[in-house]
Amino acid sequence: MANQQNQTQDINQLLKVRREKLSDLKEKGKDPFVITKYNVTHHSKEVVDQFEALEGQTVSIAGRIMAKRVMGKASFCHIQDLQGKIQSYVARDSVGEESYADFKKFDVGDIVGIKGEVFRTKTGEISVHAAEIVLLTKSLQILPEKFHGLTNTDIRYRQRYVDLIMNEDVKETFIKRSKILASIRRYLDGQGFMEVETPMLVSNAGGAAARPFETHFNALDEDLKLRISLELYLKRLIVGGMERVYEIGRVFRNEGLDTRHNPEFTLMELYQAYTDYHGMMDLTENLYRHVAREVMDSEILTYGEHTIDLSKPFERITMVDAVKKYSGVNFAELHTLEEARAAAKEHHIEFEERHQKGDILNLFFEEFVEEHLIQPVFVMDHPIEISPLTKKKPDNPEYVERFELFINGWEMANAYSELNDPIDQRERFEAQEKLLAAGDEEANHTDEDFLNALMIGMPPTGGIGFGIDRMVMIMTNAPAIRDVLAFPTMKTLGKENQ
Repeated sequence: MANQQNQTQDINQLLKVRREKLSDLKEKGKDPFVITKYNVTHHSKEVVDQFEALEGQTVSIAGRIMAKRVMGKASFCHIQDLQGKIQSYVARDSVGEESYADFKKFDVGDIVGIKGEVFRTKTGEISVHAAEIVLLTKSLQILPEKFHGLTNTDIRYRQRYVDLIMNEDVKETFIKRSKILASIRRYLDGQGFMEVETPMLVSNAGGAAARPFETHFNALDEDLKLRISLELYLKRLIVGGMERVYEIGRVFRNEGLDTRHNPEFTLMELYQAYTDYHGMMDLTENLYRHVAREVMDSEILTYGEHTIDLSKPFERITMVDAVKKYSGVNFAELHTLEEARAAAKEHHIEFEERHQKGDILNLFFEEFVEEHLIQPVFVMDHPIEISPLTKKKPDNPEYVERFELFINGWEMANAYSELNDPIDQRERFEAQEKLLAAGDEEANHTDEDFLNALMIGMPPTGGIGFGIDRMVMIMTNAPAIRDVLAFPTMKTLGKENQ
């Protein structure tokens, strides 16, 4: 306890000194916060990569001081920018006595601009010999590594700006996330898809089995919900004649937090007229390979202890066959709800009274199968009970033309041959309404306007939803969804133990 108090006192004293330095600068007319811009010509990695061409040339760099070593009339500092770190040699005879005296008072964390010649030191380190150094921002807080490093995950997620400064691998993850999104867009644009935007505030949050967040719109005195899916509005655009559309955007589901779930997350959905779920499988497989090649330079990924091979054709297996393979129970031979319940009891699968045969099949799948699906696999032909927006299989109407992509035991995408029969769709909505009445908060409400759109006529269509955050996790070997969300949802400080 005494050590902690002493550390707090030391930090408070250091913070006081930083503020005093700022006051002194202002009194001398050198307030760094009045500077509005700095002409940056190069970043750290560019200087290193292009050293042969830049040696002896003048460059201007800018970034945060991460280390500083003052040695009389000459000093060294390391500057961190977007691309990494680079050393600068700061000598009194080069920058002038006044500027050098100011530099000696700079702190780790301050942001500076440096102009000078590129050279290599006697120890072989590529550096910038400063002819000019300008304080652009005075840091009034102390970077965490000064005492204990930034390893506390709660602080890392709450103060992502510090996490990005202190942990280079974190910055790299978010740079790759941006590149993954850009790569997805390039691929889809090249396939003739058009990016669109649809409402986030909706009167009827449908398209998925999830509990929505609710809010109130004062101007119209109406209760609204945050969307849980992108599906129903994108299908309206297909009805309107836009044959290939996609949207990448935030959706909101009022559910728990864990390593793979955050209440707001990034979803991509796309819809293509005149194709089916087989067409969506081909598109998905090609998209994953395209992104891996462009962003990761390899179709072989490492995630934790597993090697994920995207180069081989993705396995395709029906849900019934997958359950039979890993549990030994063949639902093709179970013809009644009673038989399915008996199998569940025998295998210690808990179910609810409302669950039908298809629901129980899905419970078996979750219990016995998911954890084994490490390599990419399309699990096909789901039971109709859990697929209210999907076309039935013509030869087996208990099941639908749907697949989920699994990698590393996780659901990565969900796709359908979209239901375009308005009469069938109304019956499915009515079944969902009964589930709502029975207490299922994740069931869908009937969407009359969407039914009207289907009455106008939607062509045969394939559609798919991708969890972008999970895709980024797999691509970057990130252990938790919070590691790929710049600002994940966190409990308000002071309520953590409530």
